[in-house]
Amino acid sequence: MNLIADRLDRISPSLTIAMTSKARALKAEGRDVISLAAGEPDFDTPRNVKDAAIAAIERGETKYTDVAGTMALRQAVCAKFKRDNGIEYKPEEILVATGGKQVIFDAIVATINPGDEAIIPAPCWVSYPDIVSLAEGKPVIVPCGPNQGFKMTPEQLEAAITPRTKWLILNNPSNPTGAGYTAEELKGLAEVLLRHPDVWIFSDDIYEKLTYGIRFATIAAVEPRLKDRTVTMNGVSKAYAMTGWRIGFAGAPVKLIKAMDKLQSQSTSNTSSISQAAAVEALNGPQESVEAMRVVYERRRDLVVGMLNKAEGIRCPTPEGAFYVFPDIRGCLGKTSAGGRKIDSDEAFCLALLEEQGVATVHGAAFMFPGHFRISYATDDESLKDACTRIQNFCAGLK
Repeated sequence: MNLIADRLDRISPSLTIAMTSKARALKAEGRDVISLAAGEPDFDTPRNVKDAAIAAIERGETKYTDVAGTMALRQAVCAKFKRDNGIEYKPEEILVATGGKQVIFDAIVATINPGDEAIIPAPCWVSYPDIVSLAEGKPVIVPCGPNQGFKMTPEQLEAAITPRTKWLILNNPSNPTGAGYTAEELKGLAEVLLRHPDVWIFSDDIYEKLTYGIRFATIAAVEPRLKDRTVTMNGVSKAYAMTGWRIGFAGAPVKLIKAMDKLQSQSTSNTSSISQAAAVEALNGPQESVEAMRVVYERRRDLVVGMLNKAEGIRCPTPEGAFYVFPDIRGCLGKTSAGGRKIDSDEAFCLALLEEQGVATVHGAAFMFPGHFRISYATDDESLKDACTRIQNFCAGLK
């Protein structure tokens, strides 16, 4: 009898985490490594947020909370959705989880039956397909290339929907591409969804606050008639540099929130009471730090895009949001590196780049879109300049 459950054969370890771990191991060996693999802000959590956590500890707010989150945080989330997005939710329509990933897991596992389909535009975040597969569903990957701004068209959505479609998973702005949907583009997708009343929408808005040159929009606000079958997910990790605090949240119809709450009650139960107190302050308190970080990210984006487009064989589009670029490296494939490594895939490119130049990135196939690679520019300017120079040198050495 096998010890390990067969269901684990349907998924792989997170490749973004794997590359970050490999970079850490090389650093521990004394190698000079610049890691651009992790999607994590390099800024510190704002002082007022840290102070709120310390105050919560001093008040003794260190006990279990409701599985769905404290009332104070759920009310703060409701206020955030109304203030920022124009969507009305009640506290009973809110779930707080241990990061955005648990929100996704809760929603998918609570709703997917064997064979149900989830449409996922690609390039996509690495965890979406695996979570659907673990729930015995079928990820339906829809390639959306650079010629269409890495965004799904209404025609593609219509063609992908079948009688088994349960979900459309939409990440806006996107990880890994930084592509951002405008309200008009979401309206086109919404018109298709209105014709298919059994399809639910999972809107992953975790990078909402990090947009450049476009106005953020979310589908339940663009088309209110879809609100009753939409999960609007967000969190504090990216906007407030709070990745380690592990707070994600979602607004959704009460029936689904209760199902997600039921599942979460038998897995993690509530998230940290202290983190929840900090998240209340993040959402309700001063917001100047968010804009200050956004301005820095925009400058870094322009720096990285400019330098990568000077590298031989690389074409790098300018993203509208998040803190990633997703360059096309097909011009580098089929060559041999200066260190003698055959570059026959985007994964081979990233591994050779790490070994020979000490720059950690993530290959495009991890995001269901080969021929590209992802760079996170959530690090300081000097490191980014150094890393991009190393990438230029690596590409120049390909023969």
